[in-house]
Amino acid sequence: MIHQLPIPTPFRVGDVNAYLIEDDPLTLVDVGPGSARSLAALEAGLARLGRRVQELERIVITHQHADHLGLVDVLAERSGAAVCALDALVPILEDFEGYAERNDTFAQALLRRHGVPDEVVITLGAVTRGYRAWGASAPVGEVLRDGGQLGFAGRAFTVHHRPGHSPTDTTFLDPASGDLLAGDHLLRHISSNPLIALPPTAGPEAERPHTLATYMGSLRQTREQPVGTVFPGHGATFTGHATLIEERFAMHERRARKFAALIAQAPRTAHEIAFETWGKPAFTQALLTLSEVLGHVDLLIERGDVIETEHAGVVRFTTT
Repeated sequence: MIHQLPIPTPFRVGDVNAYLIEDDPLTLVDVGPGSARSLAALEAGLARLGRRVQELERIVITHQHADHLGLVDVLAERSGAAVCALDALVPILEDFEGYAERNDTFAQALLRRHGVPDEVVITLGAVTRGYRAWGASAPVGEVLRDGGQLGFAGRAFTVHHRPGHSPTDTTFLDPASGDLLAGDHLLRHISSNPLIALPPTAGPEAERPHTLATYMGSLRQTREQPVGTVFPGHGATFTGHATLIEERFAMHERRARKFAALIAQAPRTAHEIAFETWGKPAFTQALLTLSEVLGHVDLLIERGDVIETEHAGVVRFTTT
């Protein structure tokens, strides 16, 4: 039996879902952000099922974002449960602070390179450092691998690395039932943002990954799987994953065409495109909006519709 446990977060996305799988071993998938409020909600959710934190035998983390892993250290210590994560996620889960520092340095250079004003970069850097408090680190006791299994006494999930929303997104599919523990790889009520992030073991000087192209490749793989019910990281469970994925592809195509039309008017930085599209959020959520723009511009560059030019360390995009 899979039980959904909504956990409050301080983020705009709202509640995050943890999932209790009542089988042997008793397993919790994702844990919520590191706060007393989130811990209390999780404990209350377990209590409604007649369970306690101390009974947990295994904790599985789907990806690297703080709203999914922030309580991992507290829960692992209180329960003695083994922490399980994909091999790509292990370096981040075992040193969340170190990775966050490298990723912030990488992100600040990226923002400047694509036209975000320096005062905005400095302010966002301070805000991002504050977000680290919602995350945590813990030793990983069981390393999972793409194509491997997460086994139980009564069922088994196949592990799939599905990068894009983050470099470490992991899904778990029970091919017998069609149940898919999707994390943030596929959500019903909102699209998953392919947020640009540093690869897990890379230094801050690494080249920018093409996250949207990577994400769309992961979605194509998921579309072909025999999925029945999707258990997402946010929102209610749903079915019809293949239709939803086709809708997401159409949305990305519309957005790419919109950005192409703006670039056709005059060369623009990614930040200028973001500001014309979203206004104030292009400043307050600069990395998110920049990731959206760059992801779609990558598609246009791949098609040969747009080229990248650089002057004085700032990149602009123009039509071919």
